[in-house]
Amino acid sequence: MQIGERIPRIRAAGSDGWEIVYRARALVAAGEAVLNLTIGEPDRTTDPRVLTAMHEAAMAGLTGYTFGPGLPDLRRAIAARVTRRTGVETRPENVIVTPGGQAALFAAHMVLLSPGDTGLYVTPHYPTYPTTILATGADAAPVAASAEDGFQPRASALLDAQARTGARSLLINTPNNPTGVVYTADTVAQIAGACREADLWLISDEVYDTQIWEGTHHTPRALPGMVERTIIIGSMSKSHAMTGSRLGWLIAPEEVVQAATVLATNTTYGVVPYIQKGALAALELGAEFEDEIAAPFRRRRAIVQAAVADSPRVTTAPAAGAMYVMLDIRATGLSGETFARRLIEEERIAVMPGESFGAAAAGHLRVALTLPDEDLKEALRRIVAFAEALPGV
Repeated sequence: MQIGERIPRIRAAGSDGWEIVYRARALVAAGEAVLNLTIGEPDRTTDPRVLTAMHEAAMAGLTGYTFGPGLPDLRRAIAARVTRRTGVETRPENVIVTPGGQAALFAAHMVLLSPGDTGLYVTPHYPTYPTTILATGADAAPVAASAEDGFQPRASALLDAQARTGARSLLINTPNNPTGVVYTADTVAQIAGACREADLWLISDEVYDTQIWEGTHHTPRALPGMVERTIIIGSMSKSHAMTGSRLGWLIAPEEVVQAATVLATNTTYGVVPYIQKGALAALELGAEFEDEIAAPFRRRRAIVQAAVADSPRVTTAPAAGAMYVMLDIRATGLSGETFARRLIEEERIAVMPGESFGAAAAGHLRVALTLPDEDLKEALRRIVAFAEALPGV
């Protein structure tokens, strides 16, 4: 007996860099100290006020099925938040609540793509981007944003990729994981123009929209002619330190939300209702709470920049947002994979190799800003020392 073709297609996409994560966990389980900079998870737990709201909702009986696109009061709150943050009128009918941002990504591509279609994604990319597209039965095609361009994608590259593949959709992410780059207004305008010209659906992953250290977050949905062709992915994971709660959303034209609701009925049955009540309580804490969650990552980004400021072998990508900094270690002559493997074995420091985020990030390392400040300083000091002790190239 054989299994179907979808999972083998996902596996064929290759390594996603998790070998370093698993190695770090194995070392910790064996009693060794590891400075772990791999996972993008806030190092504070979910706020007690949010947990209390979940508990009270569960004790009140909200533990059953949740059919449809989500609880009405949560959909209204998400729509109001999106309207307030972006200036684009958003109604509850434009919102479906999903089990995390990853489920929203999957739903978007399942709704938009058919087997044999092609979905584009900008790389460097979060590792599940191509595999999510492949899981729908469609083909996945990368569009590289180069380090020399500050990892800002260019319209010419998008249009070339669409002409070559006949793609129906494009997936972008700003602020960006893994690079920390925030797309400029010009970049977003170029992307929107390319989507209109090539008649592409645009899926914009904006889960880091509260983590902006320089400049401004620009959503393509706010540009002319884009509301009807743009889907926004959102999540409580990063903005409210609720990674394990698995609550995200998809903002889209009503017909897309309706189609995604049909998909949810046949896959997840929605999100646990007491989790949704917890998310509502978190949103009601307001923008000041979101700033409080983001503050450590702003501070730690500055720590990384200071640590490498005088290094001839380690520099940073222009990280202006998100909870990551990409280190450029090409001057060492090592690949990101080789550097990361040696770093975990020789220094007991775990980082993600750039290659796990696509070929465009080769020769880089992603550092998650999720350790306490002093531990982060120590990790960076040793990374720089390790790089500068390598033989000359």
